[in-house]
Amino acid sequence: MSLIRLQDVSVRFDNTQILREAFFRLETGDRVGLIGKNGSGKTTILKLVLDQVTPDTGTVTLELGTKVGYFSQFSELNGEATILDVLDALFTGIKAIEAELADIDTAIAADPAAAELDRLIGRQAELFEEVDRLDGWDYPRRIDTVLTTLGFDEAHRNCAIDELSGGWRNRAALAKILLEGPDVLLLDEPTNFLDVAGVEWLESWFRDFKGAAIIVSHDRKFLDAVVTRIIEVENYHLHEYPGSFGEYVVQKQFRLKTLEQQFVHESELLAFEAEGIADRREAAKAAGGGLGNQLAKIKKSRTPRPVDQIVTEIYGGLHVKDVLCRVEGLGKSYGEKLLFDDLSFEIRRGNRIVVLGSNGSGKSTLLKVLTGEEQADAGEVAWAKGPGFVSYNQMLEDLDDADTVSHAVNALPDSLAFSATKKSVNRFLAMFQFSEADLKQKIGNLSGGQKARVAMAQCLLSGASVLLLDEPTNHLDMSSTQVMERALVHFPGAVVVVSHDRFFSEKIANRHLVFGADGAAPGEIDVRAA
Repeated sequence: MSLIRLQDVSVRFDNTQILREAFFRLETGDRVGLIGKNGSGKTTILKLVLDQVTPDTGTVTLELGTKVGYFSQFSELNGEATILDVLDALFTGIKAIEAELADIDTAIAADPAAAELDRLIGRQAELFEEVDRLDGWDYPRRIDTVLTTLGFDEAHRNCAIDELSGGWRNRAALAKILLEGPDVLLLDEPTNFLDVAGVEWLESWFRDFKGAAIIVSHDRKFLDAVVTRIIEVENYHLHEYPGSFGEYVVQKQFRLKTLEQQFVHESELLAFEAEGIADRREAAKAAGGGLGNQLAKIKKSRTPRPVDQIVTEIYGGLHVKDVLCRVEGLGKSYGEKLLFDDLSFEIRRGNRIVVLGSNGSGKSTLLKVLTGEEQADAGEVAWAKGPGFVSYNQMLEDLDDADTVSHAVNALPDSLAFSATKKSVNRFLAMFQFSEADLKQKIGNLSGGQKARVAMAQCLLSGASVLLLDEPTNHLDMSSTQVMERALVHFPGAVVVVSHDRFFSEKIANRHLVFGADGAAPGEIDVRAA
């Protein structure tokens, strides 16, 4: 049975085409991974289902009675309530049944007449069946399990939601929607701000979820574990690939090869057509040759250059020392909570250090101490003289809305834009999905994902010897993440990254800093080779 149907849907915002002639069906039990570049229309599809966007043409239909749950990174909850209040309120019906069952127990204990006793026992059986149907016998444990897995300690559970950070408010919204148990889940980047344990728990939760889901995510390992098919939004249309994300990767390659072959044949047919037109105009040679050159240019622009060659050209002139940073006896606490103590390690050329650990264990704090944004309680961070480090998160925060993309990317003091060739830089930016028109855009006009691409391009072109990245994949689309991965693999300096994205981490890591690994006491660090 189709729970949701999009039939020949087209959407435009102002003069921008978002979707054109889109067809989609969500069946019972479907787990659809919705992927595509930033701004391609993924969130628009979710808003069409929620009736927050009206299609210009076509229809959007929901099966009558379908209960839809929606999570986004900007979900809103009652800010004056605690998360415990919010989740407890979901079980008001269960509490009413519990109260009635307690009244029945009291009435039965009073030794009523036989007829009344039969009525009470009958009503008790009905209520038992209703609690079974609602799976309501152990709802306090279910609330505790969700909150514990999502990292909520007592302080987070009992403070007003308005007092939580943006990330924790998003976690609270995710906890609420998971406990509501809708027929259809619409999830917009659900793994952002979750640690690895939280993501793995969410994957296991999906194994028992009986409903259907549409999941917008760039987390490839999560998609591979959860989805039953991939829908890619590309060139205003929806392209379907059955199976997991891994199967999508293989199928997409075959599709691209097929398209390339079709383009070759189309080029040949257009060339013959051009010759015919040229003959009739008695200018066969001039016109045919001109169009041939034009077709050759089109084909060249559609055939991507080898990514690795583009990246290595950019970094060819970047010379990096062997030892870039020494950390000696570093310690940091917040109040009575010890994050790390007597931490010593080196950051060396070629290191790809991935910092792992649960939420609140001190990963992001370590990066802030390395940059000097926060002061350590003990120990020393000694950076080698030279180009030094750059922080992706600081870059993102410092973006000037009045600046253009081109100036922001190229005008950093030690930018590789000055040492690499202009052609190499332009090819690198094109690979990062920056068109000539994009480079002229004001940063204030960009979406969050587009701003993240600007900040990442700044980092990769900064000329720094060490890149410090805190959850860099959170706001990047899949294509941009893949480009970043290839750039980091070839980057001659060192990278220190905090990330819950397991696919990304496994691709780039050659060292790990593990907070609290294997049951170690808080603050102990395990440094090992990958």
